[in-house]
Formats: sequence, structure tokens, C-alpha cells
Amino acid sequence: MKINCIIVDDEPASSEILEKYVADSPDLNLIRTCKNAFEANDIINNQNIQLIFLDINMPKLSGMDFYKSLINPPFVVFTTAYPEYA
Repeated sequence: MKINCIIVDDEPASSEILEKYVADSPDLNLIRTCKNAFEANDIINNQNIQLIFLDINMPKLSGMDFYKSLINPPFVVFTTAYPEYA
């Protein structure tokens, strides 16, 4: 059984790296790549998403704040390019 996932990242280069990782992982099924938390919220509310690759530092709504706002959140892997969040 494949795990339905989404990528939420405002940086195209980071999204591309994650997309390649997901494509190379036979157990993962990428539903969509989202540029912000608002796009991701729509997908989560309308699809069976089991895993989110979620950027911590995004404009308007951070990944952490977005995750905290979800009532029944799927599993999450927080991603970041900033060493202070690692």
C-alpha cells in the first residue's frame, strides 16, 4: 500500500529535491506539490493525505503554525534550508 503525500514548500529548488526523493521511494505516492499552506489545506481537506513534507519557514503562514492549525493532522516530516531550525 502506498502512502499518499504532499510537499509544501515555497522554494522551487527544495520542492524539486523532495519530488525526486518521493519518486525514488516506491512506498510514496505524491498527490501534489503546494507552494504554501493555503494550497495544502485545500488538498488535505479533499484528499486522503497520510504524510506531509512541510517547510518550516514560509511566508504568510509558517509550517509550524499551519501544522498546529490542523485538527487531525497526518504524519509530518518538517523540512528546512535553515540550520537554526535543524
